[in-house]
Amino acid sequence: MPFPPPPRTLTGPRRRSLLASAAGAALLVGCSTDGDDTENTAGSPSAAERARARAAADSETLVQHYDSVLAAHPTLAERLEPLRAEVVRHATAFGGSGSTPSSTATAAPSASASASAVPATASDALAGLAAAERTLADQRAKALLDVPGELARLLASVAAAGAGHAYLLTEDAK
Repeated sequence: MPFPPPPRTLTGPRRRSLLASAAGAALLVGCSTDGDDTENTAGSPSAAERARARAAADSETLVQHYDSVLAAHPTLAERLEPLRAEVVRHATAFGGSGSTPSSTATAAPSASASASAVPATASDALAGLAAAERTLADQRAKALLDVPGELARLLASVAAAGAGHAYLLTEDAK
């Protein structure tokens, strides 16, 4: 003999369980911190401050890479200047100086200092920039897992922009 069906069949979560889960979520949100971890331990910078400083330095290094390519291949200026300007904004967003001079002001020093580091052909130089953008985007995507809310969102946004730059730099190579 089969068992009789329950008196009332449940079609979804009960009202009490929804209210309990909503209250639990509210408690979790209320207890979490959304701001940067600015607490210092024995005078050392927090992990968020170190990550922010590293991201700013990485962006400034990438700007220098753009400047080197622009100095060696001035014909790429129209294509690279908008991307370079974005990287300068990224450095500023992370707390970098943001006062990196434009490629026209640094063309002579960059050409002598890193002429050997820039490939001879424009397509190879673009491929090198794309690889640098892609590598930095991957590093930032991994780093965002270890930092608090707002900085993680900034790292994710800049990593996405870097991946977009890598695509734009290799767009004509296909």
